[in-house]
Amino acid sequence: MPSLINGTDTMNDIEIVKLFLNRDETAIKAASDQYKSYLMKIAHNITGSREDAEECVNDALLKAWESIPPQNPELLSAYLGKLARNLAINRRKRQLADKRGGGEAQLAFEELSEMIKSGENVEQEHDRRELTAELNAFLEKLTEPKRKIFVRRYWYCDSVKIIAAEMGLTETCVSVTLHRIREKLRVHLRKRGYNV
Repeated sequence: MPSLINGTDTMNDIEIVKLFLNRDETAIKAASDQYKSYLMKIAHNITGSREDAEECVNDALLKAWESIPPQNPELLSAYLGKLARNLAINRRKRQLADKRGGGEAQLAFEELSEMIKSGENVEQEHDRRELTAELNAFLEKLTEPKRKIFVRRYWYCDSVKIIAAEMGLTETCVSVTLHRIREKLRVHLRKRGYNV
């Protein structure tokens, strides 16, 4: 049964995942009702198009249906967010291959691209996981405001302007903070043996 939260019927992650695991088609609608606006923000920031973002969200929900089970995510929002983000990134890469252009997502990816090269084949999966663990260890050492700035820029692809406005900072402050964090990340990865 749905949980009653703030006077509305809202299912929690455990209940929605259980629907997926039981192959109950209402899982897709429940997940959409709960997380569509969150997923739209992620996908729209990357694609820059509402139509493309909607397609990415729909595809993410379909991928969740196809992958749960065997997957059993503990945090459904993060699982769906990762699916939507990856689909949006792939869509953006295809668009950029067709026509060279800019946008916040492209700028964010370019800022980190010098340090973090994405693996193109299965053999690099282990290296990718190790790099992810190193990145997480690095982020844990940052203060909460700096971690928030970093994640908003490089996970959600928010513009420097939006981050500054929503955090009550100047754009220069956000840009300088991001630059310093990238430099610290470069040092952190070099100490761990990465050639960045």
